[in-house]
Amino acid sequence: MQRTAGKELALAPLQDWGEETENGAVYSVSLRRQRSQRLSPGEGPRDSQAPSPSADAFLHYRTSKVRALRAARLERLVGELVSGDTQQDPSFVPAFLATHRAFVPTDRVLGLLLPPPPPPLPPWVEIKKTEGQDLSFNKNLRAVVSVLGSWLRDHPQDFWDPPAHSNLGSVRTFLGWAAPLGTEALVAEKLLGDFLEEAEQEQEEEEQPQAWAGLPETAQTPSPDSQEGCLEEEEKLVQEGPELLDFSVDEVAEQLTLMDAELFLRVRPWECLGSVWSQRDRPGAAGIAPTVRATVTQFNTVTGCVLGSVLGAPGLAAPQRAQRLEKWIRIAQRCRELRNFSSLRAILSALQSNPIYRLKSSWGAVSREPLSTFRKLSQIFSDENNHLSSREILSQEEATDGLQEVDTPPGSLPSKLPPGPVPYLGTFLTDLVMLDTALPDMLEGDLINFEKRRKEWEILARIQQLQRRCRGYCLSPRPPILATLRAQRQLSEEQSYRISRVIEPPAASCPSSPRVRRRISLTKRLSAKLSRERGSSPGGSPGDPSSPTSSLSPGSPPSSPRTRDPPPRSPPASPGPQGPSSKPPLALTLSCPRIPVVGQQGLEVRVIRVSINNDHGNLYRSILLTSQDKAPSVVQRALQKHNVAQPWACDYQLFQVLPGDRELLIPDNANVFYAMSPAASGDFMLRRKEQACHTAPVSPT
Repeated sequence: MQRTAGKELALAPLQDWGEETENGAVYSVSLRRQRSQRLSPGEGPRDSQAPSPSADAFLHYRTSKVRALRAARLERLVGELVSGDTQQDPSFVPAFLATHRAFVPTDRVLGLLLPPPPPPLPPWVEIKKTEGQDLSFNKNLRAVVSVLGSWLRDHPQDFWDPPAHSNLGSVRTFLGWAAPLGTEALVAEKLLGDFLEEAEQEQEEEEQPQAWAGLPETAQTPSPDSQEGCLEEEEKLVQEGPELLDFSVDEVAEQLTLMDAELFLRVRPWECLGSVWSQRDRPGAAGIAPTVRATVTQFNTVTGCVLGSVLGAPGLAAPQRAQRLEKWIRIAQRCRELRNFSSLRAILSALQSNPIYRLKSSWGAVSREPLSTFRKLSQIFSDENNHLSSREILSQEEATDGLQEVDTPPGSLPSKLPPGPVPYLGTFLTDLVMLDTALPDMLEGDLINFEKRRKEWEILARIQQLQRRCRGYCLSPRPPILATLRAQRQLSEEQSYRISRVIEPPAASCPSSPRVRRRISLTKRLSAKLSRERGSSPGGSPGDPSSPTSSLSPGSPPSSPRTRDPPPRSPPASPGPQGPSSKPPLALTLSCPRIPVVGQQGLEVRVIRVSINNDHGNLYRSILLTSQDKAPSVVQRALQKHNVAQPWACDYQLFQVLPGDRELLIPDNANVFYAMSPAASGDFMLRRKEQACHTAPVSPT
């Protein structure tokens, strides 16, 4: 096809062509168009280094075929790593290396990938006879070495297997005879040295415990519900030495940013996978995802510091407590300037939690400017306005960095890019949990659904990109501030709410509290994400920031400012910090868009989350609800998610959580999809039938 430069035809760079099946593997085929310039006859490149379009120039398009592997067996996936197919999707190798631990252990991949060493040559055989050996074998060796190099460089923790590190030993043995002088062998040797050194440091830390050990959990004993007991509990919060708010705003915000950046840099992206992170609360899974757990602990610590400093000062008048609120708002604003979205989210979650948010007298004494700042910061994590969501603001921060790199004049030193941003990791955890819940691991024919892994890799790749940018922070630790932060007494959710009710008795409403829209939900973008399973081109980027992605916000939604105070015996509805017996405030909060299931006509689904009324707190588990699910099957799957014995399913009732501390009872044997309220969020509660009378349910009408 030819077209003049002045009348260029608008063509899509990527076109979906269909699917191919080859040896049991399913490929998505697309055609990629690339423009090439051809000069007019008689014109040559001698007068200029690069041709420029002219009236006589023609535009030529070259079409190339791109295949993306969608589903295959494990042996075929491993073989695809070293196939050398020129039509292969370039994202396959990094996507496999980043997500393989979700469906196969590392040692099994190495067993299929590494070829056996060649037999030793007899001494009477001359070297010349080996020069004509099979070239395909040499190419295969080079491909394996290349894959191992990328693996060692991008995912070194996959080979952490103390104390022997057998997987790394297998790699070193292979590289010792296949590429003994290559850079890959040097990287493997250096990695082994780093592992041994890290093991020695851990052993020394165990032998020499830290000078500061946190307050034992046994010290946080619940107090009686009486006012005297709450006052005694408040008195216990008085700390000897400086308080955190005694330091300047800049000092506190910088130390929080330093801690968040260091923890985020240590995060292993594969631990964020939904199939890994969702197993964290199962019996015997205490060691799962330690780097992600560290970020959650830090988030809860910051939230607890805000609650402790605002609620834990005895005898403060409303104006004095308002000064503490104003200072935390200024610290949050400084975290925003430092591009630390993790501590920013933690501070806002504490200020929006019910124990603090209900203090109308204290909020009424807050000055107008800090109150306006608080409203603006709260909109960052609101889903009401898509262009102000945290996801899009984070993309804008990354785009700003890219523009500064592009605008640097040639020959001049590049301008110093701003460090960060430090993201709120819960956003990525929610995306990955949603993908793991909505998309199956295996497809028909016992094929691994690699299209699901490719979508997960899009999110993990962004985490890795943000980790590289977080290395630019140049902040020095301040031991006094860090020690004060660690020594801050943590209040449980129940304790903080009791103290809040002592500070200000319950009232019908809180007119002086800031009106912040805080409805957190999964928007209709989830439908677009899942519909791309069938309708989009396989070469697209489902995780690209510019493409429609699900607007998710982990963390339980704070209660509305117009919500009445819960009754004394019910737990407060807030996203405040979690006590020793509670779970981290990184839960999947989804609304209920109706989504067509791929490959099943007329069947609709929606992602809901179900908690269980037990001693583990309001811990939610995500479930994919179809339009054909009855209440018993939903209860049974929810109990399975919560690791509760299945024979007890008949003893539980399902309630939908409604606004205003109300609940909707789902009748037994009812179709949950149609019995639930479509206007409310997709939050459900499982409660034993003998306990169901504690909360008055509302009728389905």
